[in-house]
Amino acid sequence: MRSLDDIREEYEFLDGDERYRLLIELGRELEPMPDALKTDATLVRGCSAQVWVYPTPAGDRLHFLADSNAAITKGIVALVIAAVQDKPAADVAAMDIAGALAPFGLEKQLSSNRTQGVPNMISLIKSHAERLATV
Repeated sequence: MRSLDDIREEYEFLDGDERYRLLIELGRELEPMPDALKTDATLVRGCSAQVWVYPTPAGDRLHFLADSNAAITKGIVALVIAAVQDKPAADVAAMDIAGALAPFGLEKQLSSNRTQGVPNMISLIKSHAERLATV
């Protein structure tokens, strides 16, 4: 998975439709999430599309599997995951994920339907990180 900084560099040079294409490409690059993990327990509430996020702790680091049934939304999921993937749980728990995503201006580029679930996704990721960081 590309780093958030690498993605941001590319994103800044693109315009409207090209940004959509980049998001779709990022979604395709997500590590496959087995269908067996796409359950009600891993479903992110409040998203216009279906989004699943599953944490797979690796020592003190977090590794997430994620998926969506909508291409653009899956790209947004990939952006959120890129911000936290394989980082120590304590760092993710303390991180301002929304701030890390702010340079992308998703709320200006995409409809509110596409971005409405992002805070819920961030909340879910942070709760997993906090739980693992305190273990």
